[in-house]
Amino acid sequence: MSQTERLYRLKHLLDSGRCLGKAQLMEALGGVSFATLKRDIDHLRDRMNAPVVFDRQEGGYRLDPSQQALGTQYELPGLWFSAEEIHALLTMQHLLANLDAGGLLGPHIAPLMKRLGKVMDAGKHSSVELSRRIKVQTVGARPVHLPHFQAVGSALLRRHRLRISYHARTTDQASEREVSPQRLIHYRDNWYLDAWCHLRQGLRSFSVDAIGHVRVEARSAIDVPEAELDAVLGAGYGIFAGRQVQWASLRFSSERARWVAAETWHPQQKGRFDADGSYLLDLPYADPRELVMDVMRHVPDVDVLGPPDLQDAVAQRLRAGCAKIVGGLTP
Repeated sequence: MSQTERLYRLKHLLDSGRCLGKAQLMEALGGVSFATLKRDIDHLRDRMNAPVVFDRQEGGYRLDPSQQALGTQYELPGLWFSAEEIHALLTMQHLLANLDAGGLLGPHIAPLMKRLGKVMDAGKHSSVELSRRIKVQTVGARPVHLPHFQAVGSALLRRHRLRISYHARTTDQASEREVSPQRLIHYRDNWYLDAWCHLRQGLRSFSVDAIGHVRVEARSAIDVPEAELDAVLGAGYGIFAGRQVQWASLRFSSERARWVAAETWHPQQKGRFDADGSYLLDLPYADPRELVMDVMRHVPDVDVLGPPDLQDAVAQRLRAGCAKIVGGLTP
């Protein structure tokens, strides 16, 4: 009987709720030695987080319900991971490692990291081997000023207003604002705060790393219905959102289509292949800035079919770029 088979058998026996003596367990596991039984019990307890205890009064092993949290507390190794599961585990590990270990989420992150490591170590390949062989590259992420992240998160959960200084990169202007935080968004490896801005009297999205001084106010934050948040900040393409949503129509060359057809640009996008092998993609947007940047990555293998303002925005970027390149080549 392999160790995996013994662990499943041991789990099944303990799940009965009875207190089982060592002789009974050794026999049930195929006549293993006490040393092997002890190793299996330690594996269940220390790596799989199973609440196995030795009951001295009963003289046997049992599960202690008082040590088991709500929900599933432990799992036995089945340990073939799909590509999506490996990426999810490594991405989760990466995100947890980069959050504030001593701040708002710190008390919860440490045990999660420990349990994640145990689950991965229980498989054929350890977490060290996985992290050495499989890399998750983060491109375009901006480091978060963690003390501000803690203050923002605390006010968000406690439903208090925030007094912030904010540097808007689009205008290069700084301002003082009072905001009612609504939710934190992790988008393209950066953190954003959706909030009601009392200065502008409307919903705004703030880059957390662009927030300067933060003060948590005693006043209660106002609550904006989630449907309104989604309608204003979640309907259009990317982080630049708004109520006035338009639909972009893009056509990608047959060569580029092999990549774009497998990508998700927006949850509500509509894509289809044309007869010539090109790929047509329709998606909603409210502000063209981020969409223009993504379209530019595919030049010259993309045509902007509409609407006209998006065509103009892309054309202006192309003309400005060409002018700089040509100007730089002029002796």
